[in-house]
Amino acid sequence: MSTRQDVPPKTAAWLHDRAHVFHSWSAQATLDPVVVAGARGSRFWDESGRTWLDFSSQLVNVNVGHQHPKLIAALKAQADTLCTVAPYHANAATSEAARLIAEVAPGDLNKVFFTNGGAEAIENAVRMARHHTGRHKVLAAYRGYHGATAGAASLTGDPRRWGSEPGMPGVVRFWGPYLYRSAFHATTLEQERDRALAHLADVLAMEGPHNVAAIVLETVVGGSGILVPPDGYLEGVRALCDQHGIMLVADEVMTGFGRCGEWFAVDRWKITPDLITFAKGVNCGYVPLGGVILSERIAETFAHRPYPGGLTYSGHPLACATAVACLQLYREERIMEHARHLGDDVLGPALRELQQRHPSVGEVRGVGVFWALELVRDRKTREPLVPYNASGAANAPMAELVNACKARGLWPFTSGNRVHVVPPLTISDEEAREGLAILDEVLSLADRHVSA
Repeated sequence: MSTRQDVPPKTAAWLHDRAHVFHSWSAQATLDPVVVAGARGSRFWDESGRTWLDFSSQLVNVNVGHQHPKLIAALKAQADTLCTVAPYHANAATSEAARLIAEVAPGDLNKVFFTNGGAEAIENAVRMARHHTGRHKVLAAYRGYHGATAGAASLTGDPRRWGSEPGMPGVVRFWGPYLYRSAFHATTLEQERDRALAHLADVLAMEGPHNVAAIVLETVVGGSGILVPPDGYLEGVRALCDQHGIMLVADEVMTGFGRCGEWFAVDRWKITPDLITFAKGVNCGYVPLGGVILSERIAETFAHRPYPGGLTYSGHPLACATAVACLQLYREERIMEHARHLGDDVLGPALRELQQRHPSVGEVRGVGVFWALELVRDRKTREPLVPYNASGAANAPMAELVNACKARGLWPFTSGNRVHVVPPLTISDEEAREGLAILDEVLSLADRHVSA
């Protein structure tokens, strides 16, 4: 594929898009979308043949890469057998997907409720926790992101919830650990962990733990910064939940299925939540799919009374058939092992080298194939390269960096003052280094904004 960067004429697909498609998270009049004509592996291209190395995995979901032949074959075979069926029936694809998911889930999480995506999974996990406990309050962290439906947006702890407020009642926020910008004036990971847990215990005390149905958190915070929790933090949250009979909901929509080098990120810390929400990597977005993995204990709550929730497309056969193929693929192609290798031997070392070379890189953090560079104007003061929630002219330095990446054939994932490095888990070492070399080049643009 060519990487030429001359701007092609507007095609019928582009014109029809702008005439009729209403895009998410966008000011519609400012859009100039790329018309994607095809993709394979770690690359995608437009109608003119311009090609990009996908360092975003689209929305951090194409874990096994684009157009994997085994997933396509599974989708075609299922279409020949059974395209759709009401969720009150059983079918082979859905039951096998549930079995395989339960097989890799931690502890006693043995039941799967299927949804169409991550936001619906969060909605249903919270509903399950509330009905199971008979309590109404839900604690959620600042900086967490849980989706754009009404309840999921209410639980979100960043500016993406503002346009949906007022939201669902009963949500109470707390600060999670983030040593680089500590809310607790900590100077070590141990201090950050201990003070964050003490803060959470205080919030529970003020809210009345007997009123709290669930604590919802991203195991590793994703869109708001790839914030890896200090060792011992998640264990401490689990202990607080156990002490007070609170359900722990781990949002693994972004981190599940290999992104952090494990089936689920909670496996790194050997804890078992009461509910896990998933989507993205379960079948890499080939067909929309998400869900909730719940314990037998919570499922028993609804053994003799109906669960008050459902979806027309819950456990859709086409989606579940691709999930079955994808889950098998993770094992057959040793994708978890490759993800750990990429993090330990390629991405982590190279990104730390970039930090040494570029004064605009304030911190590097991540695990597996889930990394972020936090860009700053001043390493001593940690002033961000762009202000919090910047837009327009205030966001110009980040926009310039993004455009420079795309012009060089790299499609980045950026959020705030950060560049996230989240390519497919199947990316080769050579492709990963190719993308890192482009980042190395364009970071010189951010360096120009660093205080002397």
